[in-house]
Amino acid sequence: MSLTEQQLLRIMPNARRQAGVFVSALNAAMARRQINTAQRQAIFLAQVGHESGELNFVRELGGDQYLSKYDTGTLAARLGNTPEADGDGQRYRGRGLIQVTGHDNYLRCSLALFGDERLLRTPELLESPQWAAESAAWFWSVNGLNALADQNEFNTITRRINGGLNGLQDRLELWERARAVLCVSAN
Repeated sequence: MSLTEQQLLRIMPNARRQAGVFVSALNAAMARRQINTAQRQAIFLAQVGHESGELNFVRELGGDQYLSKYDTGTLAARLGNTPEADGDGQRYRGRGLIQVTGHDNYLRCSLALFGDERLLRTPELLESPQWAAESAAWFWSVNGLNALADQNEFNTITRRINGGLNGLQDRLELWERARAVLCVSAN
């Protein structure tokens, strides 16, 4: 089922003109990754709505000091970034509608979307509407989130995306609007 720009705006009113920019990319990405029921779409849209500030941010915010956590140390190593303070944190910062972060995640995403390593050379591709949406749907798919959405496991999905329950209230509000717009009954 395809989403209209008007439906997207009712779910994410702060998206404003971004709704028109992203609606076709979201529809294509959701179709490609079997995010194809109203329930799956409602949860997916709630999550990407929160992660992207209602489609307004496709690149993680933060300056050098904030992003340095991705450059050296335990988190950087876990993400596959080099142990040196060489700018990996800045280069492989979160991008896309669900923030792909770190060298290893960029590599996996690049191989899945393009069949090559182009995102390692041009990580900014994930800032375009098409690839921001495709990377989010790829992340959703490889993490088995359709099955969790089918079971209404909203908090588990939030933890898989975010590592915790950060922004839970906003995510729940987006989900409530998405369910209303897409006619999904509350279970």
